[in-house]
Order: sequence, then C-alpha cells, then structure tokens
Amino acid sequence: MRRALKGFLEPSYLWRHLVIWACMAFALGPIIWVISGSFNPTNTIIGQRLIPREPSLVNYRELFTNPQHPFALWMWNTVKISLITSSLVVTVTSFAAYAFSRFRFYGRRTGLFAILLIQMFPQMLAMVAIYLLLFWLGQYVPALGLNTHAGLIFVYLGGAMGVNVWLMKGYFDTIPNSLEEAATMDGATPFQAFYKIILPLSRPILAVIFFLTFIGIYSEYLFARVLLSSNERLTMAVGLQTFISDQYAKRWGVFSAGALLGAVPIIVLFAFLQKQLVSGLTRGAVKG
Repeated sequence: MRRALKGFLEPSYLWRHLVIWACMAFALGPIIWVISGSFNPTNTIIGQRLIPREPSLVNYRELFTNPQHPFALWMWNTVKISLITSSLVVTVTSFAAYAFSRFRFYGRRTGLFAILLIQMFPQMLAMVAIYLLLFWLGQYVPALGLNTHAGLIFVYLGGAMGVNVWLMKGYFDTIPNSLEEAATMDGATPFQAFYKIILPLSRPILAVIFFLTFIGIYSEYLFARVLLSSNERLTMAVGLQTFISDQYAKRWGVFSAGALLGAVPIIVLFAFLQKQLVSGLTRGAVKG
C-alpha cells in the first residue's frame, strides 16, 4: 500500500495523470454543457447551469412538433444524402484504386499525382463555378439542378475521390497478386477475381472510407447552405443553424437537443464498424 501511494505521489506520475485528466476535461466539457443545455427548460444560454434546476424534455418535444423547423425531415435528408454519397464513393474508389494498384498503363503515375494535386485545393475555391454548373445543368436535367439532393450528391462525389483512392490503393497493394492469379487459373475472369476475392479481403478499408466519407458529408454545411434553399430539402447542419441565426439566446436549448440527436447516427455507425475501422487503418500501413 505504501509502495503504491509512494509511486502515485511521484512527480512524473502526477504530471502524466494531470495531463490526461486535463485533456479529458477539455474534450468532455463542451459535450456535458450541451447535454445540460438540452434539458434546460429556459431554452437560453444566459444563466445556464451545469445541472438544470428543473430538467425537462420540452426542447426535444419542440424539435418534433414545430412545423417551421422539421428536424426529423432534416435528419432524414442528411442520413439519406450521406449514405448514398458514401456508397457511391466506395464503389467508384474501389474500381479506380484497383486499376492503379494492379494494372500498368501509360500515365498511371501522372494520374496518381494529379489526383493528389487536385485534392490539395479545397472545393470551396470553385464555389461560384459549381453553383453556375448546377444552375446550367438544372435547365436541361432538373433533377440535378439547384435545390436538389441529387445535385448536392453530384457535387460531393467530385471532392471525395483523391485521398480515398490513395488510401485504398495502399491497402490493395498489401494483397498478394497470387490470389488473383490462382483464381484466373481456375477460370475466373478479372472482374470475378476482383469482386469475389479482392473486395471481401478489403472490407476493413472499405469500411474506413465509407465511415470517413459519411462523417464528412453528414456534418458538411457550406455546400448544403449554398445549393439548397427549400426548407423541406435542408440538411441537418443547415437546419440547426436556423435555430440560432436570429435568437441565439432564446433557442439554445432546442439547438443543443438537436445537436445531441444528430450525433446518434454517427455513434451507431461507429459501434457497428469499429472492428473494421481499426483493422483498415492499421493494416494498410504495413505490407505483408
């Protein structure tokens, strides 16, 4: 007991644990404050306490009963757009990464560096061009124009390929070519070897790219704010902003409740994919 107490009082031991607890407080403090605000019936940030005096669910009821702020519809729009975009990104990226990993063709190295170079410039630099592109496209294909979810997904797809192609290519490089050669000798076509052998072995990296893309699209605000205008088509990030755009102090509780409920899909998806995420983020770094 004395030895354990003596070890605990050592300066190096205390220093490490003070740093750990300070980091935990820094990370969990805002979350606890938002949780407290969501149960605060005064619905204001002025005078908010860590533990509300009279906790209530009135802010959560406000989210689903106010017709001017259809939170459930906004959340569904966000989940739908994120799922569709993430699925398409994984599909297109897997084909591109497999081609760069397995095939040798003219311009392969240049194409890889071009993808990476283009990715270094943020999409927002082309905001005006993207807006005009969707405006022009909507005149011929209304389903892909402004204020449409399909048009927003179309824009998201253009900015999610570069880093993901490099990440998946690095994982494909760790899979031995002998597996595909054996499948080819057994009569499988190159495409059959790809989706029956390579893709099942690549589930961890597919899960990583799907999850990272889902998080990025789920919380994206700028493009959704510019390209969507109808209240019923807004995403959750844009919709939540309307709660505090003019009366920040009077709608803090509703905003906090919406932020907490909005985090539920991310938590559920992470719990479902956590094993694949750990494997996908570690195996791609070591070949063999």
